[in-house]
Amino acid sequence: MTKRQRLILGSACCLAAIPRAANAHNPFEFQTPVTPIARETLYVHDLFLTIIAVLFSVGSGFLLFSIIRYRRSRGHQPATFSAPRTPLQWGLSALPILTLIVIDYVVMGIPAYHAVLTLADTRNDAALVIKVTGSQWRWRYDYPDAGISFISNLATSAEQRDSGAPTDPNYLLEVDKPLVLPVGKKVRVLLTSTDVIHAWWIPSFGIKQDAVPGFLRETWVKIDRPGIYRGQCAELCGVGHGFMPIVVEAKAQPDFDKWLADAQTAAAQAAAVTTLSKAELLKRGQQDYANYCAMCHQPTGLGMPGAIPPIAGNKPFSAPPAMTDLLAQRGFYNSGKIVVGPVARHIDIVLKGIPGTPMPGFGTQLSDADVAALVTYERNSFGNQTGDVVQPSAVKAARAK
Repeated sequence: MTKRQRLILGSACCLAAIPRAANAHNPFEFQTPVTPIARETLYVHDLFLTIIAVLFSVGSGFLLFSIIRYRRSRGHQPATFSAPRTPLQWGLSALPILTLIVIDYVVMGIPAYHAVLTLADTRNDAALVIKVTGSQWRWRYDYPDAGISFISNLATSAEQRDSGAPTDPNYLLEVDKPLVLPVGKKVRVLLTSTDVIHAWWIPSFGIKQDAVPGFLRETWVKIDRPGIYRGQCAELCGVGHGFMPIVVEAKAQPDFDKWLADAQTAAAQAAAVTTLSKAELLKRGQQDYANYCAMCHQPTGLGMPGAIPPIAGNKPFSAPPAMTDLLAQRGFYNSGKIVVGPVARHIDIVLKGIPGTPMPGFGTQLSDADVAALVTYERNSFGNQTGDVVQPSAVKAARAK
């Protein structure tokens, strides 16, 4: 075999290996697609990567061959023409343009157009509708037809994040309540946000859709097989942006039906709760505080000077006059005492937040029992000793006002 034949054979082997390398699974490759949208997206990507690799190799090969074969040391002289003159020259000049047109509008254009149409078809044959709401910094999932709603929070504790303890493969990617979806059924997903722009992004689904306040956007998924699929918020949405993981648990239809029935039963039982003991309220409130309040007010309850007031009573707090005025209007800023004012005001703040400050309202995210537990915990922790016990019935009455 001549040197030229070996060079051609080696180049052909490299080109043949490109598609196989693109499809091999490794940590730096795309996640395995499990929805039609993800498969089409990956197909377009691989096709484009293969085409540009072939064009680069062929173009570079011709250039290298010309440099070596027609170099000056072999007596060749440069051409003197400045424009095509013969039919062959015109043809060779037009060939790259025609090739790119065919690639753009036929080879790439048709599958890309089909992928866009597929992504936009959210309503036909949808067997289930879910609503996804982004809030700093958690996701709320609603199943409107089943009457189920829950909040999905980051499961990694603040202590683990701050201590530098060894991490597991799913560090910052675990949640307390995953979104559960059926396998093999088209699910229409409606997205919105209560505060800033978030993005619901799951690589295995091929979906990255923004959740925008005041707008209802939509997409869809049809998962091929059961499993756990993970994603994250993909918009820079605040200091807790890195703490908004997305976990979807895909179940076979019988398992999904059972989960749905159990969730409906649990929701009905939770709604029926009107009275809890102080111990139950404190235990539940501690968990709610860790999930919803500790990121801003800190696990110690001391807050952040100048930005987030302390939960702990008798702690000094300096902030711009506008913020302290708003707190004073709510009746909760008095020498740094935030949670030792009237109970009704405290419940009102948790439900509705404080306009003009970073304090959001949790009325749409927390149940009556959760708000009652949270207020009870804050008024009896961090050195606060009010002795107040707030029951879900009091929160329900506050919502009705």
